[in-house]
Amino acid sequence: MRSLALLLIGIYAADWFLMPMSSRIEVLLAYGFLPARYLPDAVELYQLPGGEGAKVWSFLTYAFLHGSWAHLFVNVMWMVVFGSAVARRFGAARFLLLSAVCAVAGAALHLAFHFGELVPMIGASAAISGQMAAATRFVFDMGGPLGAMRRTDDLAYQRPASNMLTTLSNPRVAMFMLVWFGLNLLFGVVSVPIVGEGGSIAWEAHIGGFVAGFALFSLFDPVPRRRNGG
Repeated sequence: MRSLALLLIGIYAADWFLMPMSSRIEVLLAYGFLPARYLPDAVELYQLPGGEGAKVWSFLTYAFLHGSWAHLFVNVMWMVVFGSAVARRFGAARFLLLSAVCAVAGAALHLAFHFGELVPMIGASAAISGQMAAATRFVFDMGGPLGAMRRTDDLAYQRPASNMLTTLSNPRVAMFMLVWFGLNLLFGVVSVPIVGEGGSIAWEAHIGGFVAGFALFSLFDPVPRRRNGG
C-alpha cells in the first residue's frame, strides 16, 4: 500500500514539475478515461492520443492520474485509512489486484452513465472506494480493528470474515454505508463541492468500485471463511 501511495505521488509530481502543459494534456487524453473514445471513429475524428489501445488500458491507467495536489492528498489519505487494513490482510499482490479490478469496475459504470462525453475522468477514487468496501467485510466484526471489543494486533486482520448478509446486518456497517452512499449521491446529483476534487464528482465510478470491492471480497480474501457459510 505504501509503494502504491508513493507511486501515485511520484506520477503526479513528475506530471506537475517536469512536463510542459502540452505534454500534460496529451497524457491526460491518452491515459485518462474518456467516454467519447468509445464512439464510432472517435479516435480518428478527435485525433485522440493513445489510439485504439487506449480503449483498453485507460480502464486502469486513469486511476494513476490526479487533477491537483488536493485531489491526490485526499485519495492517498483515504487509502491510508482503509487500504492499509486491506493490504495488511490480503498482502501486496491481492491488494493490488483487487484495487485494479475496482478501478476497472468504476470506469465501466462511469462509461454506462456518460457514454460519448468528452470530459476525461481521472483519479484513484474508484479503486479506493473498492478498498473501503472490502474493509467493511472484516474491520467492523467482533474483535476486528474497528469492531466491538476491538483488537489491534495481527489477529484482528486475520479473523474469518462474515458473509455479505451478516456484514450488511451489522449496525456499524449499515451506518457507514448509508453515510457513504448518501454523500456520494449528494456530491454527484446536487453537485455539492468536495475538498480535493477539481471538477464534477465521478460518483458513478465511486459506486462501481465500491460494489465491486464489497461483492468480490471473498475471491481475494486469503483467510478461510467461517464455517457457518460466510
